[in-house]
Amino acid sequence: MEKRTLNEKAEVKNFGSPDEVRNFPKGKLELIKVGGAIVGKATLEPGWRWAESVKPIAKTDSCEAAHFQYHIAGVLRVRMDDGTEFDCKPGDVSTLPPGHDAWVVGDEPAIIVDFQGMADYARSH
Repeated sequence: MEKRTLNEKAEVKNFGSPDEVRNFPKGKLELIKVGGAIVGKATLEPGWRWAESVKPIAKTDSCEAAHFQYHIAGVLRVRMDDGTEFDCKPGDVSTLPPGHDAWVVGDEPAIIVDFQGMADYARSH
């Protein structure tokens, strides 16, 4: 039997103690660094829209981050630059390529955990 040595260690982190918090209009992003990755938890309040809250920070026409997300609460409507539009609801897993806008639908905050696209999200340059 071949013996394998792993250079990685077990690691547990919690969003209750994030490594970084970024606040932006009607939203908050909590980041944890775990297993060599950055995972973000976004809380987006009713009335939040990327084009209004993050576009002034990103300085791009649409969101250029790729996302791989698990939707915990609320409804997030996404419109791709090609006009495709869909809702992401609790329990959904979504992948979004660059080139989209998004906004909260209804009166409940949208809470999303993103495993890919939050390292530079809403970061002032």
